[in-house]
Amino acid sequence: MDPARFTRLDATSWQIDPTGAMRVPAIIYADEELLRGMDDKVYEQAANVATLPGIVKASYAMPDAHWGYGFPIGGVAAFDAEARGVVSAGGVGFDISCGVRTMLTGLTVKDVLPVQKAIADSLSRQIPAGVGSEGAITLDPPGMDAMLRGGAAWAITQGWGEEGDLERIEEKGTMSQARPDCVSDHAKQRQRREMGTLGSGNHYLEVQAVAEILDDEAAAAFGLTRDAVVVTIHCGSRGLGHQIGTDYLRDMAVAAKDAGIALPDRELACAPIKSEIGERYFGAMRAAVNCALANREILGHFARRVFGHYFPAAKLELLFDVSHNTCKVETHLVDGKKRELYVHRKGATRAFGPGHQQLPEALRTTGQPVLIGGSMGTGSYILAGLASSEEKSFASACHGAGLAMSRHAALKQWSGRKIVDDLAASGILIRSPSTRGVAEEAPGAYKDVGAVVLASEQAGLAKRVARMRPLICVKG
Repeated sequence: MDPARFTRLDATSWQIDPTGAMRVPAIIYADEELLRGMDDKVYEQAANVATLPGIVKASYAMPDAHWGYGFPIGGVAAFDAEARGVVSAGGVGFDISCGVRTMLTGLTVKDVLPVQKAIADSLSRQIPAGVGSEGAITLDPPGMDAMLRGGAAWAITQGWGEEGDLERIEEKGTMSQARPDCVSDHAKQRQRREMGTLGSGNHYLEVQAVAEILDDEAAAAFGLTRDAVVVTIHCGSRGLGHQIGTDYLRDMAVAAKDAGIALPDRELACAPIKSEIGERYFGAMRAAVNCALANREILGHFARRVFGHYFPAAKLELLFDVSHNTCKVETHLVDGKKRELYVHRKGATRAFGPGHQQLPEALRTTGQPVLIGGSMGTGSYILAGLASSEEKSFASACHGAGLAMSRHAALKQWSGRKIVDDLAASGILIRSPSTRGVAEEAPGAYKDVGAVVLASEQAGLAKRVARMRPLICVKG
């Protein structure tokens, strides 16, 4: 994008001034190089979001932003129900509650390297991955509804997880007011055998080593030390979430028209928050959040089982589990007044700063862990939320490196087999059922994650705590 199209607010804040139907400005957080590398579609989509009824303050895009369905991926927007605000399924995304969890193993690189290949093979056998992947867990209709209401807490009652995890999971592992009755039978059928599976695309389970400590105090609070080994899982609500997105986007296209909402792009289909379809979507979306939380809890259990075989004393304690495709009711300070807002985060992570009452007491002095995925061959980061992000982005930050090109373009440029071989030569073991999927997710297809997290820190969204490098990546 051309920086001349923006009003530059500071080194990492770029404003699209309101024109036409825009109700508020749109603000993109990025340094100049990242901004120039973004597709012009990000500009258009961020501006389009700013036209939606009831939007508060601004439409935001994070430093990893790229083109998405309706909203840009990396988009954040908050709406006030009392100001005729709307909810948009495109503002949440198809992979509802896609998110990241990181677990501390208590092991070091020196411990893991002798059994690196064996662990990689075991994880690959234990954790189904790939398009349409199915696992050993089969849910009947009552079990499905129980999972959709209970989330990670349900998984733990079934023996797939640990009670102590709940304190370190967003929403304490269960999203309230979930309504399985608002989820279609087709969505439930798609999920019937997908619990405990990774799926495809950019989803993964990685064994990582802490390569660099960037904030000693926060790292100590998070239990991170140089060369420590962690396990990070990135996945969401699988086929169920995708089907919910598909079902409600269709219904919202009709609802927007009936409500007299003029949409600059049909992909911004939405419904008034205070409407029958809006309430049904929230019930279904919250059920999908619980599906994702349960899925990551089960995958964490499988990872614990594998590590327990090779290291019986390893505990794999949960650092944090946070989603980055949601719409949540949160209280935020706007112009000096507290307001209840419906915050859409699509490819953006909640990043509560120090002192926030929704954080576990052990994390309240540092701020929330913000878990940032890289790609198979590049680093990942752990950040900590900052108090300043409340004012700047409704307490939101980036969620990953962000694609720099389409998966189709990546497929034309890279060979999956060669990527696997090259990464193995550098000490990174890839396990995937699809060399095509590996090529589509080539490290070179992503932005520089180091630049993304630095821009997030400079913008006051979250501060860098540690950088991790991959040792093993199980990928769809």
